[in-house]
Amino acid sequence: MRLLRSTDLALRVLMRLAVAGEGTPTTRQVAGDMDVPYTHAAKVVAELQHMGLVSARRGRGGGLALSEKGRTASVGAVVRAFEGDGDVVDCEGATPCPLASGCRLRGALRRAQEAFYASLDPVTVADVVASPTGPILLGISATPQGTS
Repeated sequence: MRLLRSTDLALRVLMRLAVAGEGTPTTRQVAGDMDVPYTHAAKVVAELQHMGLVSARRGRGGGLALSEKGRTASVGAVVRAFEGDGDVVDCEGATPCPLASGCRLRGALRRAQEAFYASLDPVTVADVVASPTGPILLGISATPQGTS
């Protein structure tokens, strides 16, 4: 299974904010740190805000901060939210699969997808930034901590 770019970025943004400490990086700074286009980062940050995982303040002294809900968020829940609950394969798309009525693969893939999510459910954002990841994340920051 391959994650969408937005899912990958959402997880990396959450991880980056989890190690920000008292600093409040802006969306533009986080986009630079993650080497992604600002517009893509802004869309992902907006969705994370909507989910209550990130808060944002505009203006001088503003920036992004991880909420407590974001720190304890399940990686599985975040992935589900960004990936959606669709099937891994589209059996009934523009060209429906001729095997759809008797296929066992679709069910097997659905079970594999649920096992994938279930393995991520107990993992929190705080878990994935534990050492050695947290210090590495701090090292890739384009701006020194505390200057945003």
